[in-house]
Amino acid sequence: MAAAQEAGLQAGPAPVPRCVFEARALVGECPRWHAQHQALYWVDIYAPALHRHDPASGANVSWPLPERIGCFAFRREGGLIAGMQSGIYLVDFDAGRPGTPVTTRLVHAFDPDNPESRFNDGRCDPGGRFWAGTMLEAMNQRSSVLLRVGHDLRVTQMVDDLITPNGMAFSPDGRTLYHSDSRQDLVWAWDFDPASGEIANRRVFLTMDIQEGRPDGAAVDAEGGYWICHVGGWHLARYTPQGMIDRVIGIPVQRPTACAFGGPDLRTLYVTSARMPLPEAMLRKQPLAGGLFALDAGVAGLPEPCFGAPQA
Repeated sequence: MAAAQEAGLQAGPAPVPRCVFEARALVGECPRWHAQHQALYWVDIYAPALHRHDPASGANVSWPLPERIGCFAFRREGGLIAGMQSGIYLVDFDAGRPGTPVTTRLVHAFDPDNPESRFNDGRCDPGGRFWAGTMLEAMNQRSSVLLRVGHDLRVTQMVDDLITPNGMAFSPDGRTLYHSDSRQDLVWAWDFDPASGEIANRRVFLTMDIQEGRPDGAAVDAEGGYWICHVGGWHLARYTPQGMIDRVIGIPVQRPTACAFGGPDLRTLYVTSARMPLPEAMLRKQPLAGGLFALDAGVAGLPEPCFGAPQA
């Protein structure tokens, strides 16, 4: 914490996270706010399901999924584009009928015969393209890649030599792409061209100390702050655009996994969490592990882009 104070850690009481759904998720991930539904959607990777939290009513509903899912984005015409175990899919579901089966259409197969491979973190860029990273469950090889899906569903490999891609987010002006590798304990920044979707000039944005947790899911606020979950570290943190830590918020679970801004004013930060791979003895000490949390961020987030060509 001393290093964080030297970097300009903000004074004052930290917001208190509240558990809005004791979901007991194995690995909760990819929270995304749906502006039209005024609800937060998220997934459980290993008990595959799409979940929805309605903050107005407190209701939590879900749709079962046919295989492991790592990430998704909303499509402009409805439904999702999702990175799942065997590839990238278009997913349609009946938002008014929770619990009913979803329908899927394969867009891009990725190592479908390898049960140890799947997609992990991903999201849409400001131009409506979907980015998703692959990974191996063993997390022991630099064989993972970051893919970009265009509006025409063409898939382009953008980054290689990764182990566990994570932490993807874009700056408010849309000209910086952030992403991390949870096993290399690094967060990179790239120059990003919103018009073409091309990236250049990779540089290290953050180097994280494994003792403080590893880099996981992230979000950027309207002021350019980069919020990232320190999985294994019982907290999340906000970093300035210069890479200096200025806020640390404790979470009452060891493995916070991803965060997203939501609510009518986008000032509520939602945080997913995981029970895996914690042993029972540790889970007894953190009964809310796998829950969905919410806190007052004190700053607004950015609207989540949808997949598809921007409307004229």
